[in-house]
Amino acid sequence: MLPTDSPAPRRTLRSMAAAVLAAGLLLTACGADGNDDLAQRASNDGTNYIAGDGSVQEIAAENRGEAVTFESETFEGETVTAETFQGEVSVINFWYAACAPCRKEAPDLQAIYEEFEADSVQFYGVNTRDTQPTAEAFERTFGITYPSMEDRGGSVLMSMTSYVHPSAVPTTLVLDRQGRVSARISGLVDPGTLRALISTALEEDQAQAEAAVSEEAAATLPTL
Repeated sequence: MLPTDSPAPRRTLRSMAAAVLAAGLLLTACGADGNDDLAQRASNDGTNYIAGDGSVQEIAAENRGEAVTFESETFEGETVTAETFQGEVSVINFWYAACAPCRKEAPDLQAIYEEFEADSVQFYGVNTRDTQPTAEAFERTFGITYPSMEDRGGSVLMSMTSYVHPSAVPTTLVLDRQGRVSARISGLVDPGTLRALISTALEEDQAQAEAAVSEEAAATLPTL
């Protein structure tokens, strides 16, 4: 056995200390002053994540697929099913805590959620990697008040592979009132773009509702 003051054990101890320090920096990357080292890496340098390409896709109502069909549970214990997305416009954001663009877009997502809350627009996160304590620490750091689902097993992600590439996190989806995907942002959210996509979904459904009322009223008119 080597003596404790030999060079090899000292190198081992230094390596262990460096690993502990690196782990601590990862967990405390966002300080109280709002500086977030991970968020500064949102230019996709390939270090900690694989980002989407920033593309935005809108899907015309006649070209949309079936309503989303998955069942999950939020970190707070709320059950989420296909019925959850019926009747309201919804936003689903796929994220995890160490994802640089996820950290960068988090304040914008919260602000947009608050803006559209009066319109009953639902926001749900889908956390693809983290345990509950890590996810909750992220939410406290960025003041996130809408719920997220735990998806380390990948059941939600796999049910949405037509719209979300498993490696492209963050991805944000907008659902219409029928629970169908009406738009997708692959990569970091641009706040103005997301606001426009949500507004379009709200206006579209309002127009459809008004048309249905008009048709119903016309059907009740007496014939001459």
